[in-house]
Amino acid sequence: MARGPLRHFDWNLRSCGRHGHETYAPDEEALAQRLHASTPAGDAWRCLRCGDWVLGEPRHRGPADQAPIVLRGRALRDAFVLRFLALERALRGLLLVALAYGVWRFDGSRLALQKVFDSYLPTLRPLADRLGVDLQNAGPVHLIQRAFAASHSTLLLVALGVLAYGALELLEAVGLWLMKRWGEYVAVVGTAVFIPLEVYELVEKVTWLRIAAFALNVFAVVYILWTKRLFGVRGGRAAFDAERHGESLLEVERAAARGETAVAAH
Repeated sequence: MARGPLRHFDWNLRSCGRHGHETYAPDEEALAQRLHASTPAGDAWRCLRCGDWVLGEPRHRGPADQAPIVLRGRALRDAFVLRFLALERALRGLLLVALAYGVWRFDGSRLALQKVFDSYLPTLRPLADRLGVDLQNAGPVHLIQRAFAASHSTLLLVALGVLAYGALELLEAVGLWLMKRWGEYVAVVGTAVFIPLEVYELVEKVTWLRIAAFALNVFAVVYILWTKRLFGVRGGRAAFDAERHGESLLEVERAAARGETAVAAH
């Protein structure tokens, strides 16, 4: 389980409380006996996620090999982290798409916006003088003036670039939310590519927002790379699948049933 404030948090019970218990009746009799119990209140089946006994009919039936792989323990914690990152990527992607649309609209209404800017800028000078701000040389003013001076092709390229970046963020969000392996690869590569740029921005000027964004992106790359065993790390996909199956309650009970059978045979 996770250390720190969440070290006593039961991810299994949280998931069962939200989505219901996952009970399964395997066709194999020896295995079914380990997951089934008769009580005065009726038959009970063991939940494959939290391990509690649940009264009533099992949720699913079939061969043990066809039982669903139920996320439990660390796998549930990892799913929570991935979906948090997915929400962050989705929010960022939507903001970038909105920004791309804003740049495109700005290009079409540049003359009207420039008139508004030129007419309102002088009215801000008295307030800026009182605050000790050099409005003429302020960074935002320079940025707006450069945008007005940019050519149509430049603004179009900027809009397309921002739109492509936003689409990449949304693709990462979908892949991480669905917990698809391709989404994890896209997230790691797409995030790692921009880390050098974030380092450059921090060298230019350190702000809390840049530090937070940089720390979150480094955490996302390292966490996904390590826990999901991407690019062959810690044994790669084969080791990841083996770990996931090994943590399955059904696999644990099946191994125990085999052990009891072997002992009885001797």
